Amino acid sequence: MLQTYSYPEFPYVQPPEQASGQLVRKTAVVVGAGPIGLTTALDFASRGIPVVVLDDNNTVSIGSRAVCYAKRPLEVWDRLGCADRMVDKGVSWKIGKVFRDEEQVYQFDLLPEADHKYPAFINLQQYYLEEYLLDRAKDFGDLIDIRWKNKVVSLKNNADHVRLSIETPDGIYDMEADWMVACDGAKSDIRSMIGAEFTGQFFQDRFLIADVVMKADFPAERWFWFNPPFHRNQSVLLHMEADNVWRIDFQLGWDCDPDEEKKPEKVIPRLKAMLGEDAEFELEWVSVYQFACRRMKSFRFGRLFFAGDAAHQVSPFGARGANTGVQDSDNLGWKLKLVIDGLAPDSLLDSYNAERIYAADDNLKNSTRSTDFISPKSPVSKAFRDAVLDLANRHSFARPLVNSGRLSSPTPYAVSPLNTPDSDSFAGKMLPGTNCADAPVRVNGADGWLLNQLGDGFTALYFSADGSVPADLAALAGAPVPVKTIVVGGGLEDVKGLVTERYDGTPGTVYLIRPDQHVAARFRHFDAARFSAALNTALGKN
Repeated sequence: MLQTYSYPEFPYVQPPEQASGQLVRKTAVVVGAGPIGLTTALDFASRGIPVVVLDDNNTVSIGSRAVCYAKRPLEVWDRLGCADRMVDKGVSWKIGKVFRDEEQVYQFDLLPEADHKYPAFINLQQYYLEEYLLDRAKDFGDLIDIRWKNKVVSLKNNADHVRLSIETPDGIYDMEADWMVACDGAKSDIRSMIGAEFTGQFFQDRFLIADVVMKADFPAERWFWFNPPFHRNQSVLLHMEADNVWRIDFQLGWDCDPDEEKKPEKVIPRLKAMLGEDAEFELEWVSVYQFACRRMKSFRFGRLFFAGDAAHQVSPFGARGANTGVQDSDNLGWKLKLVIDGLAPDSLLDSYNAERIYAADDNLKNSTRSTDFISPKSPVSKAFRDAVLDLANRHSFARPLVNSGRLSSPTPYAVSPLNTPDSDSFAGKMLPGTNCADAPVRVNGADGWLLNQLGDGFTALYFSADGSVPADLAALAGAPVPVKTIVVGGGLEDVKGLVTERYDGTPGTVYLIRPDQHVAARFRHFDAARFSAALNTALGKN
């Protein structure tokens, strides 16, 4: 029991299949009701895919766990109808500061440009996040069937379905699924059941997480210390959370005893050394973790997919775990819907593997570099780290080399098979494979945001000088895979000129946007044949 949060207990209900003894095949099953499993379920349901969520527990996560959520996942949750509540409860921030000893050596701004709907990051305890996702799931009625205390104990991955054996307080029952997504965490039972392994490395270091309830005058920023006077020869990280809770991470080294380090008589002296002997605080939650950078060789096994920590695991520096997992969910749902509806070939689902492994490798690379900088493994590495910190205080060129955790940002699918490479010249960052940038807009006299207008289907973003649209482009709204047209300079007013600026949108320019709000193709002038070919490529047909 925490001081600031009361854990809900969700009721177990005997599954109807178990009561009737009938073997039923479901369209989709998600294993794990954590942030990634629930986001996957919400995405499926928002597209009309009925989904069963199986979880062997009956409450939300114990402890704050993942607390830092980036702008891109917030945009995904906004599309799913639950981001604003997270932002309202969480602590918004964008400034990070790095200290060596007692001296600040570096400061960074994670969102230096204005006019985005969501902040660079929010800090919010994972149990709140899960609670809000569960509340949103209720709005979908029977499309989302969450089954508590349903533990998958075996499975058979067949060519056209997955068969599961599920243990409940009433015994074991079987169920089949056309499609299944394993979101059951880094210790995934599903991964073990199919004999798949992680490849990568464990790091020989441990950190202590201490969630502390206190009123403090620290700003809502990310503070990281190298070799502070209150914790010599190690590192410390500070974050503000909701409810006057502060996350403090202490580097412990590899030789520590995790069970001993979690005891209050060990934790409290560390906190007093940092906060002062007279500081008033109470321990909320304590944990010790070892970190790893690993992934599966493949995220798809026929009808079975892996997402989140079940598929890839990174160190916590950079907040890349949950944020990356949400983007797994965002990548899969639209593809599965098109395949289920017969509008795209099964090969479209292979692009989930290609794109999300590409993103996982990018995250693993950045996470490994951060971990090596924070916890150097050799005298040479430590000498380099210390030299960078020395230089960063006086020379701007060295500051980007200070790596206290490169904070999570979405990985563009630069080599995706769904991209149509540029054949025209463009400026800016909106390359094919990149997630769309937001900007303020006005539609029918109402202020809003570009991403909310894009929605969750294929969209043509057309820049018009006079509000007109090529007839062949408008006709795509009635195609078998409909393409909605949004006209910048027509029905959509670019109130600050930022849509035009961020997309280099000269008159006649057209973008093909995927249902997950990534750029699939862009052209300086609309040509029906080229645009249709790009759409087929984005559908996995080429």
